[in-house]
Amino acid sequence: MTADNLGYGDLGCYGNREIRSPNLDRFARQGVRFTNFYTGSPTCTASRASLLTGRHPIRYGLNYQLNAKENMGGIGLPHSERILPQYMKDLGYATACFGKWNLGWAPGSRPVERGFDEFFGHRSGNMNYYSHTYNGVHDLYRGIEPDHTLGYSPDLFADAAVEFIRRKRTLPWFVYLPFNSPHYPNRLDIAPGEKLEWQVPTKYLERYGYPKDDSDEKRRYRAVVTALDDAIGRVLKSVSGNTLVIFYSDNGAFMLPGRGLEVQTNWPLRDGGVTCWEGGIRVAGMIRWPGVVKPGWTCAEMLSAFDLLPLCVAAGGGSTPRAPKPLDGIDPLPVLRGGRSRHEALFFEFQKHQAVRREKWKLVRPDQAQKWQLYDLAAGESESVDVADRHPDVVLDLAARFDAWRANAPRS
Repeated sequence: MTADNLGYGDLGCYGNREIRSPNLDRFARQGVRFTNFYTGSPTCTASRASLLTGRHPIRYGLNYQLNAKENMGGIGLPHSERILPQYMKDLGYATACFGKWNLGWAPGSRPVERGFDEFFGHRSGNMNYYSHTYNGVHDLYRGIEPDHTLGYSPDLFADAAVEFIRRKRTLPWFVYLPFNSPHYPNRLDIAPGEKLEWQVPTKYLERYGYPKDDSDEKRRYRAVVTALDDAIGRVLKSVSGNTLVIFYSDNGAFMLPGRGLEVQTNWPLRDGGVTCWEGGIRVAGMIRWPGVVKPGWTCAEMLSAFDLLPLCVAAGGGSTPRAPKPLDGIDPLPVLRGGRSRHEALFFEFQKHQAVRREKWKLVRPDQAQKWQLYDLAAGESESVDVADRHPDVVLDLAARFDAWRANAPRS
């Protein structure tokens, strides 16, 4: 399960005392909660491609956000890329995707043409939670056909997942559940007379004691996250036995002014989505796997969304794929059993932003024309004290590692 632009500090189990997230808080207690879990990219399209391929989007040229035309009919994720549901089908699993696709909708690009037996969701990166429109066009699909089911989209996607799990309960199954919540609504999806605001059923406002027509952005956002938490709770209740369940946010909250997004928080991290500061790429994440992962612990080891493909394949009884399509993910099972991460470093690039994370060090520059900045994350997670001048040897080492990665990664 993935959330859409959820802030690192937007859940109770990550220190938020204003937002009610009882189901995810309980989920964290039932498994392992990560404090150094990184997404593959600070934007939606590229981060989802990273998860499904186990590979950095720079390798296959999708290191950007799809525009409206590409969302509605472009190739998006290259067809040469093998993705997670294809591996799971080879292992005998029934597969389904419910929610946000955002990876292209040309023939051959759609979920049911890329390894998913079933799909119910939307093509685009964002849509109206109620009218299910994107840029004024209907954008809810079942398979490859338009679907006009009514309802609040996070609830629709959760209920579809629950129903699929019920139907496949006697079979091995794999569900990819990319919620479109709590992404802020698109101005182009708002009908005349409709307010541009966080979209949520009134019962969640009333649960907090707020008026049902409350227009306060902070209050509405709290209610949106609680509504998402409720939907996730229903899915978790439908899962039994030793099922592996993963939750994380596709990227950090967008700390961009003038879009209502200032009500979210990536605290204590710096900045947010579309940047390579910690708030853009380090995300809330947790795993529950009864009988394999001990419950109720916090893991500070450095892991990545790239690791989830080899983890799922291994959990399904398969082996990690090998070259000629090199993976950036490493099976994290030893870490989930209390071991150390096998990542020597993680590399990030989006637009002009670049970064390297290695052990406690973070090398970053928001523009390739600028000097590298160095941060000691063990001394402070907020990336507020640049120590590049004090540790020139570390800067040189990490910069050389980045340059080597950047020279070898593209199109491999």
